[in-house]
Amino acid sequence: MKLILNLFDFSQKINYRNEILAGLTVAMTMIPESLSFAILAGFPPLVGLYAAFIAGLITSVFGGRPGMVSGGAGATVVVLIALMRSNGIEYVFAAVVLAGVIQIIIGLFKFSKFIRLVPQPVMYGFVNGLAIIIFMSQLTQFKVIENGQLSWLKGEALMIMTGLVALTVAIVVLFPKITKKIPASLVAIIIVFAVVVGFGINTKTVQDIASVDGGFPPFHIPNIPFSLEALQTILPYSLIFAAVGLTEGLLTLNLVDEMTGTKGNGNRECIAQGTSNIANGFFFGMGGCPMIAQTLVNLSAGSRARLSGIIASITILVIILFGAPIIGKLPMAALVGVMIMVALGTFEWASFKIINKMPKQDIFIGVLVAAITVYLHNLALAVLVGVIISALVFSWESAKRIRARTHIDNAGIKHYEIYGPLFFGSVMTFSEKFKINEDPAEIIINFKESRVADMSAIETLNSITKKYSQAGKKIHLQNLSPDCIRLLNNAEAVIDVNIIKDPEYLVAIEE
Repeated sequence: MKLILNLFDFSQKINYRNEILAGLTVAMTMIPESLSFAILAGFPPLVGLYAAFIAGLITSVFGGRPGMVSGGAGATVVVLIALMRSNGIEYVFAAVVLAGVIQIIIGLFKFSKFIRLVPQPVMYGFVNGLAIIIFMSQLTQFKVIENGQLSWLKGEALMIMTGLVALTVAIVVLFPKITKKIPASLVAIIIVFAVVVGFGINTKTVQDIASVDGGFPPFHIPNIPFSLEALQTILPYSLIFAAVGLTEGLLTLNLVDEMTGTKGNGNRECIAQGTSNIANGFFFGMGGCPMIAQTLVNLSAGSRARLSGIIASITILVIILFGAPIIGKLPMAALVGVMIMVALGTFEWASFKIINKMPKQDIFIGVLVAAITVYLHNLALAVLVGVIISALVFSWESAKRIRARTHIDNAGIKHYEIYGPLFFGSVMTFSEKFKINEDPAEIIINFKESRVADMSAIETLNSITKKYSQAGKKIHLQNLSPDCIRLLNNAEAVIDVNIIKDPEYLVAIEE
């Protein structure tokens, strides 16, 4: 029963017209992109379409949130190009299966929570970089192969392509002012298709990229040796594939959460992605992950449920089986226009409005992440670099906040009142606060406004304790939080000081 509720979203009110039309629109934009990515990697074209069907269907039903669309994404395909060239497609299928297993393990152990460590500047850089990639990838459709080399369209061909793209963009922009009941992207594709067919315009079509004619994905066990050597060959690619897929998927999930004001399930999405990739490897698919461009097309078309993703996947399968002659005639200009509008909608234009209010280090991080995303096409590396730099900046800023206020009480005891976190970044500044030779015979270090955070802090306290002991002086630690006390107790062999516990206050209450 729960599966049926998830499948058809009976648990919430949905607009079936929006879902169906959104699904059809998504399918139209996924087909050329999946074909392009497959050809880019050197795969047979149908491998890309099979990936779009399998990944889209499984994640739509079992994924972490409604509205997300998965398929054969460029981010994951790029990882497999080197393996394809060195070992062939059978090793690619095996690597995709292993990547799926890794993703399921990550989901089962609930490691998706670590996506919370991605700061907002990194998100801005990731989204803006991805928008630029989407836009730049459409420019390849303005090129043609001449004498074995890729060159720009010229003359009449360029004018026709540019005009049809401009017509598509205009329809997408203006049609919502007439009605929002039908997705503007789908209307644009249909109108431009009708114009090209009706006037007999000669322009690039889907069939110029590759054939979309085929059968149902056949079951196939990857034909590689079952050996340690084969595992060592595919494991690095599988790890990177799994990391890239989950990074893009979880960031897309967070983006959709913000856009829709709802909450997705990251761990469930990891398991669904893993399941879809295992199925891809056994059914001639190149694997994949959530596709932010198609997801935004889906949302902009009004979808808020799982049904649209299911419709898109089934549409792709139907086209593979029966509709290739018609879909092959779709003008690429219409699909390019839709994707350009998606790129413009993906870009975080709001980041320009607040750039003068952001700290300089956040601006640098955002620009760096966007640059890595654009030039290396490695989303996982871009996010990882952004998170590491953000963490280092945070540590540096936190280290500068350690302070100490001192006073000597009537009993001649000197008190050090510590403010700020004590951790690896602040221990040097912390140590400089103490005047061991000048201090009286007994001191108290008060941690009421501080916290002992790590082993570096414990080692520093141990060093200070030894120095006071060697000087014949007594040291106490006061107002440590319970977790700090546990941390010090676990390090009894390292540090030996008197811990003064907070007084317990008894409060009278009525029974």
